[in-house]
Amino acid sequence: MKSLGGNMTIEMNRSNPSEETKFHLVDPIAVAIRTRRPDEAGVAERFAPTDPSSALDVARHPRVARLLHNRKLQFMLILPNQIIFWLVIGIGLLGTVIPGLNFATAITWYLWFCLVFVLMVVVGRAWCAMCPFGGFGEWVQRHAFWNRTSSNIGLGLKMPASVAQYGFLSSVGAFLLLTWIEEYFNIAGPGNPAATSFMVLGIVGSALLFFLVFERRTFCRYVCPLTALIGSVGSMGSVAGFRTRDRDVCLSCQTKDCMRGDPDGYGCPWYTWPGSADSNATCGLCTECYKACPSDNIGLFVQKPLTSVVSPTRRRADVAWSVALLFGLVVYQQVNALTFFSHVDAWLNTHTHFPQYPNPIDYVAGIVGVALALAGVVWVFEKVFASVSPVPVSRPSFLTRTSSFRSYFLPLMYGIIPVVGADYFARQLPKFLLHLPRVLVSIGHLFGAGTISSSLYNSSLIASNRGIIAVQVAVIAMGTMAAMWTSWKIAGRELVPLNGSRRGVQWSATGLALVLGIVTAVLYVLMNAAN
Repeated sequence: MKSLGGNMTIEMNRSNPSEETKFHLVDPIAVAIRTRRPDEAGVAERFAPTDPSSALDVARHPRVARLLHNRKLQFMLILPNQIIFWLVIGIGLLGTVIPGLNFATAITWYLWFCLVFVLMVVVGRAWCAMCPFGGFGEWVQRHAFWNRTSSNIGLGLKMPASVAQYGFLSSVGAFLLLTWIEEYFNIAGPGNPAATSFMVLGIVGSALLFFLVFERRTFCRYVCPLTALIGSVGSMGSVAGFRTRDRDVCLSCQTKDCMRGDPDGYGCPWYTWPGSADSNATCGLCTECYKACPSDNIGLFVQKPLTSVVSPTRRRADVAWSVALLFGLVVYQQVNALTFFSHVDAWLNTHTHFPQYPNPIDYVAGIVGVALALAGVVWVFEKVFASVSPVPVSRPSFLTRTSSFRSYFLPLMYGIIPVVGADYFARQLPKFLLHLPRVLVSIGHLFGAGTISSSLYNSSLIASNRGIIAVQVAVIAMGTMAAMWTSWKIAGRELVPLNGSRRGVQWSATGLALVLGIVTAVLYVLMNAAN
């Protein structure tokens, strides 16, 4: 039987009805799910632009379905990365102090960062499905590698609503702090390999602490330094995530096993109800909702690239501000590679008695300054074009409140996601193109073969600065064209109804994406392939 109270006891096992198994499960946070059938007015209009075609449901393939139902799937995805990252920790502490020969620094800074950006741009949250940080915390929390257990280790607290309402912004704060630490200790230089090990240990320890204090993947949803970056830039990806096949079935479902869990699967660790998902921003591809759905109403859908950027009809303020702040960070990282910045930072350090680069004042001021500059541009947009005021909402929160400024800021920030993603990817390319062969040398060094005098150690995919700059500018050009297209489409659908100048607002939104692309491309030329 299934009870619909606040806590739910399940006394059946669909895979073996004769075997009685009890699971004491706790409902997810109230904002994630409603057990009563909601008002369906406007449901079709809201979700129609984002609903993938049934032909794009890869879970319809029998072999894929069997794989997704297998409880060992995510464990097998996480295990290789888990082994690699514990090797990174151990070898960084015990191996050679030469960064280019140490496996920890070579694989982390010459390969891993580039691969993560490729994954998020192409697939979305693929990294989250195989992440060793969240995986380790979840194994400890569930005290199991893959089996469905009936209890968890830890306090199981919920993220306070006062914090949860800001969504990705706590993740942005964690990412900015981690980046400042990395810059201050020159971890990604790469510097002392032990520093890389301590950084990875810090992330693992922080994740484990959150898994033991809070329920589910609270760390992954709100705190992980990468979640805002993957959730925003990853919306360019071609995987839509796990979505409902028939929304009416989800709306009328009385048990919401995909959120609460049942004997076959845990409730969604990310608090993402497939019945209301309109993008891939918060689907961690963990397969739990797919396993738990009693109606076989959840599929794994692919989509055209950029769909989760353009199609959602309800924009998220946390995503928009995350894009602005993340763009501020990558621009800061470009500017700090220019000669004049070292003089500015040194002058500030002298007058504030701060020991070295980067001074936290110019670090924060640079990032926030770029975000506020983008907000200022949007304010001009609003003053020039706005002629219709948005309808206010009752009991507004940070995510739901409306304003004339927000009605422009949110769509315009979504529109520039491709150029921001391209900028982050281009920023990783000098290390990748110059030093990727050292990863193979570092592996050989573990077995006494690799040395700094080997030809492979001193070889590069592209050795000339001019060649690296050309690749960086080409990446920015592709991101800029994608951003111009998304800005044109979004402005045409969401900003034109707010004013009477269709060509004006669409061309202006597209022009903003173009200007940002030109600025970032020029900065890469001025940086001269600095890594």
